[in-house]
Amino acid sequence: MSKIKLTKGELKRQRDSLEQFQHYLPTLQLKKQQLQIKITEAYRQLDEKRQMFNKKAEEISRWAGLLADPSVNLKGWITPDEISIDTVNIAGANIPVFENIHFKEAEYDLYSTPFWTDRGIEELRLMAAFLAEIDILKKRADILKYELRITTQRVNLFEKIKIPECLENIRVIRIYLGDQQANAVGVSKAAKKKIIEYKAGLITV
Repeated sequence: MSKIKLTKGELKRQRDSLEQFQHYLPTLQLKKQQLQIKITEAYRQLDEKRQMFNKKAEEISRWAGLLADPSVNLKGWITPDEISIDTVNIAGANIPVFENIHFKEAEYDLYSTPFWTDRGIEELRLMAAFLAEIDILKKRADILKYELRITTQRVNLFEKIKIPECLENIRVIRIYLGDQQANAVGVSKAAKKKIIEYKAGLITV
């Protein structure tokens, strides 16, 4: 514990600090609970999206051999041109949210490309969208976990250090000031007694 001044002014400062810590602690505890809920939700969504991706990957694997056809190169049409991301505020943290994914328009000769090209582009674009959403959900979970760690540290700081420290400081200052007041009363009584005895001629200066 750091050294404190044993004064009435310090007593007031410690009481004010205690009141402030006790005022903000419930807010921090609520934020911690909200973050824990949102983290659980983010991992649930991440797991669901991964399952969807894996299911689609299994479906595509049945005809993936067709992609080796040298007459068709789908890369330029299935690579995202832009990924739209919004942000929402959750318990004071800015969290990314997947909005949309954009691709360049697929322009090709319907007569010179295999019949499966349209479906192939559609399915592979869906896979790319899943990957983009998974990446954003990972970032969301990471941000929420970081915010939870910081908030938990603050809750622990208030609960285990700051509030007990203020309470102990207040106790020590009160005891000291009480002793000082008792001593002052004792000195005052002794002085008054001597004055009375002096006036009565029982003692001389």
